[in-house]
Parts: sequence; structure tokens; C-alpha cells
Amino acid sequence: MPRLTLLLVLALLSLLLGGNAFAQWKWRDKAGVVQYSDLPPPNGTADKDVLQRPTTTQQRLAAAAAAAVPASGASAAATPPQPKGVEPELEAKRRKVEEDQTAKAKVEADKAAASRVENCTRAKAYGRTLDEGMRISRTNAKGEREILDDSGRAEEGKRVKAIIASDCK
Repeated sequence: MPRLTLLLVLALLSLLLGGNAFAQWKWRDKAGVVQYSDLPPPNGTADKDVLQRPTTTQQRLAAAAAAAVPASGASAAATPPQPKGVEPELEAKRRKVEEDQTAKAKVEADKAAASRVENCTRAKAYGRTLDEGMRISRTNAKGEREILDDSGRAEEGKRVKAIIASDCK
């Protein structure tokens, strides 16, 4: 019986003394690798990347240990502080999406500009044809061919001038 009591006392004592060994921080670094340490994660680590924190007593002990260890100026300068909650991978994805949207908008703007240039060229050519007095025919809604008279030519001239004004800038 005394041997069992001695083992129980030793087991309890080892649990009490081993409490500081459980003061572990667990976080995911910028590369996505899970890190373990008895010191807190480096500055700039987002709160959502901290996976495990020690209890309050253990935090005080870990903070005291971190204050005792001098931080190198090179490592502090190498990692710029990031706003709280910003994850580098998500930020890179967001920038990629924005760049893709900007590129897509540029392609659409280029297509619209090319279309305006083509419409301008065609409208100017049609306007010259109207001004020269050539006979112009078109097909009406019934599918019949009709020749433009002077009033029809004047209406077409106004429509062409409006197209030139809007597309030839």
C-alpha cells in the first residue's frame, strides 16, 4: 500500500510540475505549416491562424519568457506587420481576382473602342454615299425593295450624323 501511495503522489507531482510543459502555442505560419512553441507566435500572425493558446497562467509565464528572449532586429524588419485578420494567401487570391476583373474590363473596353471605330468608319462612308446623290435602295418590313427619295435621304443623313457624333470622338 505505501508503494501505491508513493506512486500516486509522484504521479500527481509530475502532473503539477509538468503544467508548464503544456504551455504550448500552436499556429499556422505564412507558408501554411503548423508551428508549436512555448513562446507566442511572431508579430503579424493573424488571430485566426493561432490554433491553440495556453491557459491564463501559462500565458503569463510564456509572455515573461518571450520578454526575456531578445528579438533580433533583422527578423522584425523582415516581416512587415500586417493588419489584424489579414491572411496572406487570401489577400493574394483577392488581388488575383481584382487583376482578372481589371483585365477583363480592359478587354471589354478595347472591344467597345474597336466597335466604335468600325461604326464611325462605316457611318462616314455611308454619309459620303448619301452626299454624292447616288441612288440608294433598302428593303422594307414587307421584304420589298424601295428607293430613297429626298425626304428619306434627309432622314438617313440625320441618322448617320448622329452615329458619327456618338462614335467618332
